[in-house]
Amino acid sequence: MTEQTLYETAMQRALALAANGPSTGVNPQVGCVLLDADGTIVAEGWHRGVGTPHAEVDALSKVSTGSTTGAAAGLTAVVTLEPCNHTGHTGPCSVALIEAGIARVVFAVPDPSPTAGGGAQRLRDAGVEVIEGVLALEASEFQRKWLLSARLGRPFVTVKWASTLDGRAAASDGSSQWITGTASRQRVHEQREQADAILVGTGTVIADDPSLTARGDAGELMEHQPLPVVIGERAIPGDAKLWEHPRGVLESGSRNLDEVLAWLFEQGIRRTFVEGGPTLASAFIAAGLVDEYAIYLAPKLLGGPRVAIGDIGVGSIGEARELQITAIEQLGDDLLVVARPKEH
Repeated sequence: MTEQTLYETAMQRALALAANGPSTGVNPQVGCVLLDADGTIVAEGWHRGVGTPHAEVDALSKVSTGSTTGAAAGLTAVVTLEPCNHTGHTGPCSVALIEAGIARVVFAVPDPSPTAGGGAQRLRDAGVEVIEGVLALEASEFQRKWLLSARLGRPFVTVKWASTLDGRAAASDGSSQWITGTASRQRVHEQREQADAILVGTGTVIADDPSLTARGDAGELMEHQPLPVVIGERAIPGDAKLWEHPRGVLESGSRNLDEVLAWLFEQGIRRTFVEGGPTLASAFIAAGLVDEYAIYLAPKLLGGPRVAIGDIGVGSIGEARELQITAIEQLGDDLLVVARPKEH
């Protein structure tokens, strides 16, 4: 086995480990494996959430437990993300690796965070060999939402809507329950659970009075609940169901999407799920703030004026927002189409 193949195999294992960590919250999912001189994995680790040891430190803690200090000296650390270089809830992983005597660090993608980046240079300055870019494409796709959020300084934005095949979100009389079937509706709850926050406009809250919880097949609350965020200048009614949400509710008091997203990023929100109806969805699209689309299509025709999205600033076919379809999932009779802007 060549050295490159060895590192790629170890990185695949590190990515599998990273998937064990929480996919929501301010921290990325990171995995780490430690290799000896023969390329054998001697310890593994992953990050379990805010306040817990990072993947590198978790792996280091498992090296020959109970042995003398320096048990990790000379090992190679293979990590899915550049080791951090800052002190937050825990110390810098770059320093932990240096102090443990790690001889080589192999990582997939650099940390774009202005506060945590720079670990690779710190390692090099300490005489540690650093190899970067191993399985970079795979690791970038795995951690796409967190990486994009860190680069842009705002949460990753997924916009969801459900429509008929002719693009209608409701019938002419305004009725819309239910366009899609039970399988699609349950899939939406799963997507909610994978988000830090769920965004709606005040109009949707007033018209539909949604609860915006993530629920299982039997109606039970899922373990993780997204934080409801209401975008708009009007206050929501005092008897709205959102006030009973287990996470509470945030009212932005603003319709400026750039300001709202920057504010949410400061609150530790990294992944948002927009379910606010045609007006809010169209505003996000027109502003160029959508990173992913989740479009549920039902095999029905409604006709009429109530389209799924309105004006998005496209005046001619040459100005069309071009998308790349990344997944198509059949849910009962419905289809879920997942797409992203081509420019991303």
